[in-house]
Amino acid sequence: MSRILITGAAGYIGRQLAERLAADHQVLGLDVRVPDGLPFACRQGDIRDPALARWVADHGTEVVVHLAAVLEDSGDRARDHDIDVNGTRNVLEACVAGGVRQLIVTSSGAAYGYHADNPAWLDEDAPLRGNPEFAYSDHKRQVEELLARYRQEAPGLGQLILRPGTVLGATTRNQITALFEGRRVLAIAGSDSPFVFIWDQDVVGAIVHGIETGARGIYNLAGDGALPIRRVAELLGKRVRVVPAGLLIAALALGKRLGLTEHAPEKVNFLRYRPVLDNRRLKAEFGYRPGKTSEETFRFFIEQARARGQL
Repeated sequence: MSRILITGAAGYIGRQLAERLAADHQVLGLDVRVPDGLPFACRQGDIRDPALARWVADHGTEVVVHLAAVLEDSGDRARDHDIDVNGTRNVLEACVAGGVRQLIVTSSGAAYGYHADNPAWLDEDAPLRGNPEFAYSDHKRQVEELLARYRQEAPGLGQLILRPGTVLGATTRNQITALFEGRRVLAIAGSDSPFVFIWDQDVVGAIVHGIETGARGIYNLAGDGALPIRRVAELLGKRVRVVPAGLLIAALALGKRLGLTEHAPEKVNFLRYRPVLDNRRLKAEFGYRPGKTSEETFRFFIEQARARGQL
């Protein structure tokens, strides 16, 4: 039995993880909003709070799972950066001060960036080039640079970093799933726009495996295989709307200027150059084999989303 602190514990993955771990470990959650009825102890707090070090020490924390992050652009880049990067720095300092033995961080495949010269498959040695124009991608890159510095400065703190692809589960609804909800699926001319999916239960399972084994290292977290955008449309039973990149960029620029859309023209590269994650090391070195492939994960999501009227 370990004493585990989970940041972002009331969130989508955090709650599922805390519920699974609470049966065998002493779990304390931390979140800025704590809903009623959580089946585990959770305190209200901000990862930027200087008191975090005291909370870690008072709990006798041995393992910290850091899930708290800004998932969607709030429109306030300075605020989002403060939470993502400075908040993570505060978590690291609290872990070092409190003698925590293992820190598990969910980074993202977005840390590699959305670039035309990305290799067909990205392994963990690929450079992190999170795009400055995408706050989420840029902040994940900066967080990983911070973690790398602490591996040198505080080697006693074991780090396990997981870089998930697109997470899908029975109830997922976010800016990614919104791409699948229209009458047609948008495709950029000349791009396969492949997606790698990971089942939310595999995200939870991989974190639990990391705690049980005490693992260190950096691992891509994705199901086997990738789905090009036309395969995504085929599984959805929808037609593809192919648009030239230049035309879409011009349309978004105009729409943004007129206040007709919240999407900036830079979002075109988000669709056009999706990072495709190689999961070989996850299976061969970390020792975790996802329960669903990318396609099985997407099929499961479609089935559940249709049942509740989302698709």
